[in-house]
Amino acid sequence: MPKPVVPEEKRRRRRPTRGGTVLSERLIVATALRLLREHGSAGLTARRLGLALDCDPSTLYRYFRGMDELTLAIGDALIGQALAGWAPTGEWRADLRTIGLRIHAEYVSHPQAALLTASRVTGRAQELAADEAILDVLRTAGFPLAETVRVYHAFIDQTLAFAALDAASLALPRDALRADEAKWHSTYARLSPATHPRIAEAAPLLARRMVTSAYPTALEMLLESAGRHPDAPP
Repeated sequence: MPKPVVPEEKRRRRRPTRGGTVLSERLIVATALRLLREHGSAGLTARRLGLALDCDPSTLYRYFRGMDELTLAIGDALIGQALAGWAPTGEWRADLRTIGLRIHAEYVSHPQAALLTASRVTGRAQELAADEAILDVLRTAGFPLAETVRVYHAFIDQTLAFAALDAASLALPRDALRADEAKWHSTYARLSPATHPRIAEAAPLLARRMVTSAYPTALEMLLESAGRHPDAPP
């Protein structure tokens, strides 16, 4: 039988840890984010987390059913941090642009966490609030329901896909990342127009653009496409 989870109101540890810390979900998630940043996904274990929090690893299960539930809480925290302080302006393109850029930026600022969570559905409070906000932006603007869902689907999947892609690059060892970026100069820029005419003519532009994220461009293309749909509001 699965272990029962301690109800939310009873989860807080009554006594401080040996180091005087009172545990909370927020503290555990913040510590997990630090461990991911310092050690990568392999460094996020109950044992290492317990050491970092100065508590027995079993204590963590008062707050989370297991490490997978903690992973979902980390993803939810990233979304919450991304949209903290955001408020709609009433202009749907500007609002979606801001939401997308905020979420993308938050994920790539925590690349190891992004790799763990960008493909997950947390079902937790911050994710639900973000989804409600995106859907409300579109419905308030006048998009029909079916078109709202279509744009929402493309928007959120594009945002998280680029977040995962860009995070994967940032999570590479520094030497590997530099070597990948250098290939646009060391390989592509040296190709002969006789054998690769299209790459050769585009090489200077490729060298400048391909080391940056394409997400802002892709986002603008999505917003432009959404605005051209016959059912889109003016």
